[in-house]
Amino acid sequence: MTTTQLVHLHSDRGIATVTLDSQHNRNALSKQLVAELSAALHTAEADDSVRAVLLTAAGTVFCSGADLAEARAGGMAQGAHDLVALQRQILACGKPVVIRLHGPVRAGGLGLVGAADIVLAADTVTFAFTEARLGLAPALISLTTLPRMTSRAAARTFLTAETFDAATAAEMGLITESVPAAALDEAVGVVLDQLTQGSAQGLRESKALLTAPLLAEVDARGAEVADLSARLFASDEAKAAMQAFLERKRRG
Repeated sequence: MTTTQLVHLHSDRGIATVTLDSQHNRNALSKQLVAELSAALHTAEADDSVRAVLLTAAGTVFCSGADLAEARAGGMAQGAHDLVALQRQILACGKPVVIRLHGPVRAGGLGLVGAADIVLAADTVTFAFTEARLGLAPALISLTTLPRMTSRAAARTFLTAETFDAATAAEMGLITESVPAAALDEAVGVVLDQLTQGSAQGLRESKALLTAPLLAEVDARGAEVADLSARLFASDEAKAAMQAFLERKRRG
């Protein structure tokens, strides 16, 4: 049986573009997508012609978070650790990782946002830490989002699970900049052009200075929060909440 590829990699003029393309589940972080994304990042990092990595997505949604159907069926015992490892990989990548956000980001997808070095979002993009409404907690993604955000912003968004816009995300430090949707590609292009002018060593060592505290946090607490996340996903309360959410989505 042929498996549809969910992540595409294309390199050109010093930029490795990695595209999430799992539109049937709004680019959810399934086991297959996580594995393919990790492999694409490894390939991009090993390519000496690449100066920076651009992470983007096909379809209308950037990332809807964990694949709830998969998590409800098989649990998150391994998946939680894989998502911690993926965030660490982005942080440890010797090349800057830029994210182009054109559509909504929810829950686990915000871990990718937090791990990236530069994040540019269209002003139409919305964000939400939805875990608290599903009997979960933003445990895994706290490793990369909490260090970016003010403590008050984190408390409000983690606890209320409210939806907020790109301007608010920029103000709280979660993303780098919110730009008009029509100007997103131009803004991303400017950043990428600047990065391609850097030397490989200069970019690598400058990034290492920036990410050292986040990597230390991942290494110190990664296993702990992965185990917590797996326990929450396996709880009766979370299973019931996820089932109700999936049923509403099917009806809608």
